[in-house]
Amino acid sequence: MTLRRRNVTVKQLPQKVDRNSERTIARALAMAMTVERPAIVLDCSGLREMDCTAIYLLLSCLEEAMKRNGDVRLAAVSPQASEHLRAMGVHRLFRIFDTNEQAIESFQRRAAFVAPHAAGRAASENAA
Repeated sequence: MTLRRRNVTVKQLPQKVDRNSERTIARALAMAMTVERPAIVLDCSGLREMDCTAIYLLLSCLEEAMKRNGDVRLAAVSPQASEHLRAMGVHRLFRIFDTNEQAIESFQRRAAFVAPHAAGRAASENAA
């Protein structure tokens, strides 16, 4: 059995999300959202200010991915940004990782977890 690695798009967020950068990021992610089950990692390591505009961007990305049965994960969120996410109650909507690599790998683990179940089900159907 061969496990197919899932394509994961990583997008670095700027230091501050404003209207211009929000549009730029949305355009950059539009291609990643055209696939079935998009897997997006938003690298927050450069993000210094988690204001309402940034949170709106995160929620918009998550909404678009979920419409296509995908997910958005956050990586390298600063303690200050994490505090803002908690204060707004948004932290519960995202899986948050320390590094991009951990976030990317979390998508691969999910694929590996699903594949054996599907293989086991196919084997039991063949036996019947």
